[in-house]
Amino acid sequence: MYASFSKALNGLHLNLDHAGSWLAPLGLRLFLAWEFFESGLEKWHGQNWFAEIQAAFPFPFNHVPASWNWELSMWAELICAIALLVGLGTRVSALVLMIVTVVATAAVHWPAEWSSLSELAQGYAITNKGFGNFKLPLIYLVALLPLLLQGAGKLSVDGLLRKLQSIKKSKP
Repeated sequence: MYASFSKALNGLHLNLDHAGSWLAPLGLRLFLAWEFFESGLEKWHGQNWFAEIQAAFPFPFNHVPASWNWELSMWAELICAIALLVGLGTRVSALVLMIVTVVATAAVHWPAEWSSLSELAQGYAITNKGFGNFKLPLIYLVALLPLLLQGAGKLSVDGLLRKLQSIKKSKP
């Protein structure tokens, strides 16, 4: 009985591994594409408020005009979100969006002042009650990390290009 259970469990793991190589990165890509595209659209339709926080931007973005930072952020969010959606240039897009997220965290979401780890931990929130609100940006960074390290997965333009390239290499 143990052997048949073990065999069934191994079969389940193999099926999950196979499905995971297709669906796990797709789920991350869809989630992140939605979130970043929505943020880019807000900037597209909104007013530039980056001048108010320009001094909080980390180097080198604190030396770039606020209007450029606004445009860079908006276009990075829009273009990279679309790239994530289809899975094209996924690793580069993930890296760009990680940079955007780190800059946004430093400028907007990180607490202005904190003197202990317990005070800093209060900023791990979605709403800002005076201690920052870096929970959501941290979730985005963690979700982008597998896409940066492992790529878009099989159900993507990147995966299709990789497959076509391996077919081309195998032909004499």
